[in-house]
Amino acid sequence: MLTLYGIKTCDTCRKALKWLESEGHEHTWVDVRKTPPSAERVGRWVDALGSKPLRNTSGGSYRALPADKKGWTEARWKQAFADDPMLLKRPVLEKDGVAMTTGFKGWEPWV
Repeated sequence: MLTLYGIKTCDTCRKALKWLESEGHEHTWVDVRKTPPSAERVGRWVDALGSKPLRNTSGGSYRALPADKKGWTEARWKQAFADDPMLLKRPVLEKDGVAMTTGFKGWEPWV
Protein backbone atom coordinates (compact mmCIF):
# COMPACT_ATOMS: atom_id res chain seq x y z
CA MET A 1 0.00 0.00 0.00
CA LEU A 2 1.21 3.48 -0.90
CA THR A 3 0.90 6.36 1.55
CA LEU A 4 1.62 9.93 0.55
CA TYR A 5 2.46 12.55 3.20
CA GLY A 6 2.22 16.23 2.33
CA ILE A 7 -0.06 19.25 2.24
CA LYS A 8 -2.85 19.98 -0.24
CA THR A 9 -1.55 23.48 -1.03
CA CYS A 10 1.81 22.14 -2.23
CA ASP A 11 2.09 22.07 -6.04
CA THR A 12 4.45 19.10 -5.94
CA CYS A 13 2.01 17.15 -3.76
CA ARG A 14 -0.83 17.94 -6.15
CA LYS A 15 1.24 16.73 -9.10
CA ALA A 16 2.12 13.53 -7.26
CA LEU A 17 -1.50 12.88 -6.31
CA LYS A 18 -2.63 13.51 -9.87
CA TRP A 19 0.03 11.13 -11.20
CA LEU A 20 -0.91 8.37 -8.73
CA GLU A 21 -4.56 8.70 -9.70
CA SER A 22 -3.87 8.80 -13.45
CA GLU A 23 -1.69 5.69 -13.17
CA GLY A 24 -4.37 3.89 -11.15
CA HIS A 25 -2.24 3.41 -8.02
CA GLU A 26 -4.27 3.01 -4.84
CA HIS A 27 -2.94 5.22 -2.10
CA THR A 28 -3.70 6.88 1.18
CA TRP A 29 -3.23 10.62 1.61
CA VAL A 30 -2.03 12.11 4.92
CA ASP A 31 -2.05 15.88 5.37
CA VAL A 32 0.89 16.56 7.69
CA ARG A 33 -0.68 19.79 8.92
CA LYS A 34 -3.78 17.97 10.15
CA THR A 35 -2.07 14.72 11.13
CA PRO A 36 1.63 15.29 11.76
CA PRO A 37 3.75 12.15 11.48
CA SER A 38 4.89 10.67 14.78
CA ALA A 39 8.46 11.08 15.95
CA GLU A 40 8.88 7.33 15.48
CA ARG A 41 7.73 7.50 11.83
CA VAL A 42 9.93 10.52 11.12
CA GLY A 43 12.84 8.64 12.69
CA ARG A 44 12.26 5.72 10.32
CA TRP A 45 12.19 8.14 7.36
CA VAL A 46 15.53 9.65 8.38
CA ASP A 47 16.99 6.17 8.93
CA ALA A 48 15.83 5.09 5.45
CA LEU A 49 16.59 8.23 3.43
CA GLY A 50 18.91 10.37 5.55
CA SER A 51 18.03 13.83 6.80
CA LYS A 52 19.39 15.79 3.83
CA PRO A 53 16.84 14.56 1.23
CA LEU A 54 14.04 15.22 3.72
CA ARG A 55 14.91 18.90 4.25
CA ASN A 56 12.52 21.42 2.72
CA THR A 57 15.23 24.02 2.19
CA SER A 58 12.93 26.37 0.29
CA GLY A 59 10.40 26.71 3.10
CA GLY A 60 10.07 29.44 5.68
CA SER A 61 10.42 26.98 8.56
CA TYR A 62 13.83 25.92 7.28
CA ARG A 63 15.01 29.49 6.76
CA ALA A 64 13.92 30.33 10.32
CA LEU A 65 16.21 27.67 11.82
CA PRO A 66 19.43 28.80 13.50
CA ALA A 67 22.61 29.00 11.42
CA ASP A 68 24.12 26.00 13.20
CA LYS A 69 21.59 23.70 11.48
CA LYS A 70 24.30 22.72 8.99
CA GLY A 71 26.09 20.91 11.80
CA TRP A 72 23.05 19.13 13.21
CA THR A 73 23.18 15.39 13.75
CA GLU A 74 20.65 12.98 12.30
CA ALA A 75 19.10 12.73 15.77
CA ARG A 76 18.67 16.51 15.92
CA TRP A 77 17.04 16.53 12.47
CA LYS A 78 14.68 13.73 13.53
CA GLN A 79 13.52 15.89 16.43
CA ALA A 80 13.21 19.01 14.27
CA PHE A 81 11.12 17.20 11.63
CA ALA A 82 8.90 15.71 14.34
CA ASP A 83 8.44 19.13 15.97
CA ASP A 84 7.67 20.93 12.69
CA PRO A 85 6.49 18.80 9.74
CA MET A 86 6.75 21.86 7.48
CA LEU A 87 10.52 21.24 7.54
CA LEU A 88 9.92 18.06 5.51
CA LYS A 89 10.37 18.08 1.77
CA ARG A 90 7.06 17.06 0.27
CA PRO A 91 5.64 14.70 -0.54
CA VAL A 92 7.08 11.73 1.31
CA LEU A 93 6.13 8.43 -0.32
CA GLU A 94 5.85 5.30 1.79
CA LYS A 95 5.31 1.83 0.41
CA ASP A 96 4.11 -0.73 2.93
CA GLY A 97 5.25 1.52 5.78
CA VAL A 98 8.77 2.13 4.43
CA ALA A 99 9.88 5.55 3.16
CA MET A 100 10.84 5.21 -0.50
CA THR A 101 11.50 8.78 -1.61
CA THR A 102 10.64 12.42 -1.09
CA GLY A 103 9.71 15.03 -3.65
CA PHE A 104 8.22 14.00 -6.98
CA LYS A 105 10.36 13.19 -9.99
CA GLY A 106 8.79 10.07 -11.40
CA TRP A 107 8.02 7.21 -9.11
CA GLU A 108 7.97 4.24 -11.45
CA PRO A 109 10.75 2.43 -9.53
CA TRP A 110 8.88 2.68 -6.23
CA VAL A 111 5.22 2.03 -7.01
